[in-house]
Amino acid sequence: MSEAGREAVLVDAFATLADSLVAGFDVIELLQTLVETCRSVLDVQEAGILLADEDGDLDVVASTSEASTLVETMQLDARSGPCWTCFTTAEPVSLPNVAVDQGRWPEFAAVAREQGFRSVHAVPLRLRGTVIGTLNLLRTSVGALNERDVRVGQALADVATIGILQERTLRESVVVQEQLQGALDTRVVIEQAKGVVAHVRGVSTDEAFVLIRQHARSRRLKLADVAVQLVERRLTL
Repeated sequence: MSEAGREAVLVDAFATLADSLVAGFDVIELLQTLVETCRSVLDVQEAGILLADEDGDLDVVASTSEASTLVETMQLDARSGPCWTCFTTAEPVSLPNVAVDQGRWPEFAAVAREQGFRSVHAVPLRLRGTVIGTLNLLRTSVGALNERDVRVGQALADVATIGILQERTLRESVVVQEQLQGALDTRVVIEQAKGVVAHVRGVSTDEAFVLIRQHARSRRLKLADVAVQLVERRLTL
């Protein structure tokens, strides 16, 4: 991608994230836009987001592929890995070479290498002392993420976090948790819908998700609403 094209994508992404300050925004669509923007403009091959529920437990709510989802899910099961550490410390975690540091997180290293990832950079979704999740950037080559991409990734994560936490109707902590929990619950339905479409159309789950998003966007519907219709067999793609 050219530098001009990269800047155009970033401007559009920040405009979309800014729109999240308006009541009624779709949290899942916001976070999916974030990870896809990272894959497009940063020197990474995949990206994903882990979000904390009301009990502080993390779950995958957005990802650019099933491979990145698997790597992140494994960390949740083991309660260890660079992304988990990023969340618990509220600090970025850089892993330039998975193989070299495999002794620290052996389970994570094994799965990451199996999926073709050689380096990882995790960025906290935080606002002051509040951490609500992590943005995880996965690369198929060894090496640290360049400083410019680190700054851009953190900026995108910061704006997304503000978009979630600063919406006026979500200032009370209980309501904030309900919104975050709703995003996690929605993701479960979306995963079920991906399976339905993948089975019916004979495509991969990644391709199924693209079809679902295209349908929702073209009709200006929420992903969650389309997913429910698919799971309940009231809609066929």
